Amino acid sequence: MKNKIEELLSEIETFAAESKEHVEEFRIKILSKKGKVRELFEEFKNVAPELRKEVGQKLNELQNKAEEKVNELKEKFENRDDKKNPTIDLTLPAENIAVGSRHPLSIVRNQIVEIFSRIGFTISDGPEIEDDWHNFTALNTPADHPARDMQDTFYISEDPDIVLRTQTSSVQVHVMENSTPPIRTISPGRVYRNEAISARAHCQFHQVEGLYIDKNVSFADLKQTLLYFSKEMFGEETKIRLRPSFFPFTEISAEMDISCPFCKGKGCNICKGAGWVEILGCGMVDPAVLDNCKIDSKTYSGFAFGMGVERITMLKYQVKDLRLFFENDIRFLKQFKAVI
Repeated sequence: MKNKIEELLSEIETFAAESKEHVEEFRIKILSKKGKVRELFEEFKNVAPELRKEVGQKLNELQNKAEEKVNELKEKFENRDDKKNPTIDLTLPAENIAVGSRHPLSIVRNQIVEIFSRIGFTISDGPEIEDDWHNFTALNTPADHPARDMQDTFYISEDPDIVLRTQTSSVQVHVMENSTPPIRTISPGRVYRNEAISARAHCQFHQVEGLYIDKNVSFADLKQTLLYFSKEMFGEETKIRLRPSFFPFTEISAEMDISCPFCKGKGCNICKGAGWVEILGCGMVDPAVLDNCKIDSKTYSGFAFGMGVERITMLKYQVKDLRLFFENDIRFLKQFKAVI
């Protein structure tokens, strides 16, 4: 009896199946009601009483080994079949992948940068937390200057000399301090002003400011540069006009309007019937600003300009509420140019 158990156990351990059918044949041969294990249990009644405990344990062990072997082989072939016949039909067409979109401010900012890059302007960046010198004083705005009242500034309470920049002109000061003319650069970035949030104003917004310094730079150079930008951004038929204004860091200073891109100057609700819409401020760099930055104002001259990215974007896409740019409403954002 013991020898028969050992022989069958050896047969079970060395068995190797080639298919699921082969496994099933093996199961019937070993574990079915007429299988070899059942035959040994039938013979068990003839075992001597003193050997029954030992033989019974071996029989139980044999049956367990046989069941484990069959289950192991079944699992092996089932896994193999799953790989051959995946539940996903690979012949089906792929699902459409939702393509994201650029934020409208990013689209317009990139367009502005690309337009000025074509005519030799480099890109300059600087800190959003600035000291008073770079944000005000170097730009011809000393502590008692009334022009400071034009900007509601966020001051860092621990140090009143540190502010959140109110304009990206502060980047131009860094550039002038660390460069030798000729200088031709634009400074896109986020700025902050302590204003009540409304459809027309926000406590944070984006600017692109430009600076050109060289020998014999004139107001005509400024005008032609801005005319080129306006035509590239809003269309070849766009016209510009310059109106006298005041900025502490430019002299002379001007506001620039463009002919309304929607009514072509005829008058509409966008331009409030005037036929013109304001888009930026500009002027010749004040000699005092050049001297503050260690640039000889008797040798060099220059012009500067600054525009709000939100302002340009609102005009380009007819967005009437500034707050939409900051609310991250997917229904609003997905309307704009998709990118891959």
